[in-house]
Amino acid sequence: MKPAQSRGRGSGSCAIGVLIKAPRIGFSKTRLCPPLQPPDCKALSRCFIQDTAENVSAIALAREDIVPVAIYTPVGSESDVQQLLPSNFFLIPQRGESLGDRLFHAAQDLFQRGFDSVCLLGSDSPTLPPSYLGQMVELLSHSNDCVVMGPTHDGGYYAIGLKNPCRRLFEDIEWSTDRVLKQTKARIAELAPPQMTIPVWYDVDDGAALERLIADLPGITLRPDRAWRILPLIPDVS
Repeated sequence: MKPAQSRGRGSGSCAIGVLIKAPRIGFSKTRLCPPLQPPDCKALSRCFIQDTAENVSAIALAREDIVPVAIYTPVGSESDVQQLLPSNFFLIPQRGESLGDRLFHAAQDLFQRGFDSVCLLGSDSPTLPPSYLGQMVELLSHSNDCVVMGPTHDGGYYAIGLKNPCRRLFEDIEWSTDRVLKQTKARIAELAPPQMTIPVWYDVDDGAALERLIADLPGITLRPDRAWRILPLIPDVS
């Protein structure tokens, strides 16, 4: 496992941290079961992680000030996660029970490693245009104190960019509901840093979003025994 790089504050460095669950049956993409079966959820999780990581890696390779980091769970799954990532990724484990705790601790851990700004996202938006994350990094680079949101169509957000770790941003949020973005914006207003947004996108965390993903893909191959399996996205279904 590669530990996350340490760089000095004020250097302009930005960590793009992807929160990742190791692909395991009964652990990954459980909200997509049904319509998927557990093995399909595991396979889909693998390709979502790979697609997201490749997007982030491409941004990092184009800019020396960006470091891609996988923030993974559970501890002990390092080898399973590492094999899905490009070689320029570093790993740190997730901490905390709730999603809010995990997001806060991820930001805290990365800032403690010396990054000037931090972007956090999940691996549920495999078709996210990399330019959107590039916009988030740019906005953060020109501010000393701001929060940048990447909103989703369903009332949540696919990414959040920070200049400082702040627990309050992730407190009293009704996660996995259509109130997440509104409540987070209320926290930002309460804390009073400048608030900025990048273009809206979608994450794939329910059947309706999965249908949209399928519609967005150029071609689908279906297997009769696993009718929802999206083979073009999955490099290895064994």
